[in-house]
Order: sequence, then C-alpha cells, then structure tokens
Amino acid sequence: MHYFIYYQAQDVMTPDPITVNLGDTLEKVEQIFEEHAFNGVPVVDEKNWLLGVITTLDLLKVSRPVNNKRIRLYPAIMNESVSTVMTEKPAVVRPETPLTTVLKVMIEKKYKSLPVVENHRVIGIIARENILVALHKASKGMIPARLISPEKRGLLEPDRLRADHRENYEKSQY
Repeated sequence: MHYFIYYQAQDVMTPDPITVNLGDTLEKVEQIFEEHAFNGVPVVDEKNWLLGVITTLDLLKVSRPVNNKRIRLYPAIMNESVSTVMTEKPAVVRPETPLTTVLKVMIEKKYKSLPVVENHRVIGIIARENILVALHKASKGMIPARLISPEKRGLLEPDRLRADHRENYEKSQY
C-alpha cells in the first residue's frame, strides 16, 4: 500500500471535465447531474479559467423555502443562471498535488470532488472514486504510469503482465 504515496492528482483525475458557464441555467446543470451522476461541475469562462463550482447541494439550497414559509416554484428556480448559486473561489488542487493531500482535504472538508487547475485553467476533476482507483492500484503494487519509462508503461500492471506472458507463451509454442 505504500505505493500510494507516489500518486498525484494527475495520475487518476478525469481530464477535460464537463464544465458550465456563468450564464447557463440551473436546468442545464441538473440535466448534467442526472445524465452523468455527477455531484458537481466546474464553472468556467471562455478561456476555461475556473470561476467557481456548482454542486447538487447548491441546487438543494436554492430550492429550500424562503424565510421558512414559501417554497419557490421549481420551474422558476431552474431558469436561474449558474452565477446566482455557484460557489466562488472553490478549493482546487494542482496536477502534481499528492493524492495523500487530496484525500486529506476531501475527508476533512467532506468534498466529493475537486477541480484540477493549472495556470488558472481547469484541466481535470478528481473525485472520491478516482482516489479509490489509486488505492486499489497501489494495493496491487502498481505505481503511476508517469514514473515508468515510456517503453515499459503498463508492464507493471498485473493484467498486462499476464497478457504479455500468455502472448509470449503462445508464440513459443510454434
């Protein structure tokens, strides 16, 4: 399991995540959440610079009763823009942030995902599920591919080793 210390956000993040813009409606965000089972998406400008995030919790907050009296009409809420409910200045990680740090932040702050930002631009997103993938790989003695020379990438992964061994064995039979 000690191989986990070699993993960084860039090793398991989802690159080029789905994003939304300030003017997009909450209805669009809700459709993204439903279609992809996401719990949050980055809000970006035309240069893909991070402006904030919008989460399922943000949608729930805007749907709560006003002054504990009246529930707003759902269609009216869904026509509002992302800018009205998004979280500005969200926590972010850089591609080279160690997963041990990402995991600590997620646990302490109870975040489900974090944008991965480089030069102000969103380049990925890392979720709890990505961390679990890294933990699983590390438990099998696998290190991040970026640490392996290009000609050997994948060779340390057990499935690849078995496939290569089988292929070499089959070739040697003829």
